[in-house]
Amino acid sequence: MNILISNDDGVNAYGIQAISEILSKNYNIYIIAPDRERSAAGHSITLNSPLRVEELEPKYGSIRSWAVSGTPGDCIKIGVNAILSNEERPDLIISGINHGPNLGHDILYSGTVSCAIEGAMMNIPSIAVSLNSYKPTLDDFLFSAKFIESLVPKLDRFKFPEKSILNINIPGIAKEDITGVAVTEMGGRMFTDNYEKRIDPRGKVYYWMAGKLTSEKDNDNTDITAIRQNKISISPLSFNLTRKDVIEDLNKVLCNDNICNW
Repeated sequence: MNILISNDDGVNAYGIQAISEILSKNYNIYIIAPDRERSAAGHSITLNSPLRVEELEPKYGSIRSWAVSGTPGDCIKIGVNAILSNEERPDLIISGINHGPNLGHDILYSGTVSCAIEGAMMNIPSIAVSLNSYKPTLDDFLFSAKFIESLVPKLDRFKFPEKSILNINIPGIAKEDITGVAVTEMGGRMFTDNYEKRIDPRGKVYYWMAGKLTSEKDNDNTDITAIRQNKISISPLSFNLTRKDVIEDLNKVLCNDNICNW
């Protein structure tokens, strides 16, 4: 099996090192990742400047590795369409392991999740993996990497729905303190949008985002609740944002009296 690994923390991040070294024992690993940190890049791609791609010495047990000057989404798009050969085309895309969680509405900002979504757009089974720890060491990622190692064979029995990914969040705690695995829904807001107003040494005003954890009660089956209960959260997500359930009602409101017929 060919596995393409990317992330938004950069090609030298501990998370990408841990998962690549673990999975390379049994799979053909290819790494195509940003040349520097691109956290919270969302699903952006580069249109108005060239993408620079540097092939590196194979890293972390991979067969081949590249650093890309663009966004996480660029890495998957150019990787599958231009860099990898047909023989190297991935059977699975793994984005991560991210430094920090990707939960609730914050998923919309996530470069990690966007990597996986880009893969799903090309009908390649894709997962995003995040560790709920903001200053992890390499050792902190080892359990997460081994969990993904145990999960990959099970995915052979799971048919990924079209336009869908799995978003996986793993508590940043000791293995023995993890209480289980939960298949979850996307939660609500995890952080408040607070900005601190500050003055720089030259008297100029600037703002620093300083969101705090929300205290809102979550549905028992959300990703946020699972992490708070020390469970591994696995959420099936779709990027098809159409609300099909309201199309009929909207038609009734907007298209009465043949107003929609030009």
